[in-house]
Amino acid sequence: MSTHQGALRPGTNHQPVHGKAAMTLQQRAEELDSHDPLAHYRHHFIGSDTPVSYLDGNSLGRPLKRTADDVAAFIRDDWGGRLIRSWDERWLAMPQAIGDQLGRAVLGAAPRQTIIADSTTVVLYKLIRAALAAVADPDRNELVLDTENFPTDRYLVEGIALEEGLTLRWIQADPAAGVTVDQVREATGPRTAVVLLSQIAYRSGHLADLPAITAAVHDAGAVVVWDLCHSAGSVEIGLDDAGVDFAAGCTYKYLNGGPGSPAFAYVNHRHLPSLNQPIWGWMGRKDAFEMAAGYEPAAGIRGFLSGTPAIFGMIAMQGTLDLIEEASMAAIREKSEELTAFAVEVFDSLLSPLGAELATPRDPARRGSHITVDHPGFTKATVEALWDGDVIPDFRAPHGIRVGLSPLSTSFREVLQGMEAMRKRLQA
Repeated sequence: MSTHQGALRPGTNHQPVHGKAAMTLQQRAEELDSHDPLAHYRHHFIGSDTPVSYLDGNSLGRPLKRTADDVAAFIRDDWGGRLIRSWDERWLAMPQAIGDQLGRAVLGAAPRQTIIADSTTVVLYKLIRAALAAVADPDRNELVLDTENFPTDRYLVEGIALEEGLTLRWIQADPAAGVTVDQVREATGPRTAVVLLSQIAYRSGHLADLPAITAAVHDAGAVVVWDLCHSAGSVEIGLDDAGVDFAAGCTYKYLNGGPGSPAFAYVNHRHLPSLNQPIWGWMGRKDAFEMAAGYEPAAGIRGFLSGTPAIFGMIAMQGTLDLIEEASMAAIREKSEELTAFAVEVFDSLLSPLGAELATPRDPARRGSHITVDHPGFTKATVEALWDGDVIPDFRAPHGIRVGLSPLSTSFREVLQGMEAMRKRLQA
């Protein structure tokens, strides 16, 4: 992504050509939008031309305009026209084909290591159990996770520990920051089996050092499972380069797959020959339509499947993956840093003087694509009132509002509009 004269570079200390001090926030937003190399991608999304300030793309991304046509063609031509023949002609290959594109465009993963399957919760369960099965040392009976991880992750690990008679070791993470390499080194050792962490903390937006933490886990002789729900499509990841063991993520945030779209699983090639996942279903068996007695897993990443793939739920994400490949994750990450830098600038000007606190790292390199603003006056009712005014962030208890910024669909004007509305709610 090229640097354009006047554009804001990541961080809050760089100034555009005309100087921040001489410009109003409105002028700043207009300047940033006019110099945004990715601005034209907004027009691919439904609703981008409305007055709505949508600041919750980190929970549910906007749909692409092409998705309506893609779904209509799917119903008319594949489902309605080819009927059950579509399984052999296209559908059976889709989980791995889309998985390979996701790996290539977003995850930094070579082919045949990523597949689309199930919900995030089910995928994580299967991955954690597969990770445990990959640990040969019976003395390794501890699962490591952090107190600020997403609830599903915590609940799953607690349940698996109960099932398997394992011990939990909790990392006490700073709610306004996240898990550090030093904390991981301190929490892991000769009894550690599996470590489960999120690359981006769902509340604070803290971006964990995935390569360094992965190396620390491996130094302890353990394996790591990464939750990429808030990072897939918003930051560059590089799973292969980091030597990550297992990873999972959803597709309805920055990948715009729509509500309930299926999750993805990544299994490093070194674990695939001995992959042992716990939910044996017909679609994960070699030659699924043989209908034979006994379970023999399919070779490679396809052995991670269980039941019938959610084909309908895969249609929408294909369009976004095409856009990501066209724009590049490097450019998307740069736009993400610029958006959050501007959001912090607006926070400092409009919300900090009213007693709000930034619950997100100030260094753009240490945060994902959202910021969280805390204030005792923020409640669920505050967000409901914002929603009524077509400003749509989300609420995280006890008193945080997340401002989620999707690089391909969010404008700087939207950021300012939404945060100005937050200021008005505090002043009301």
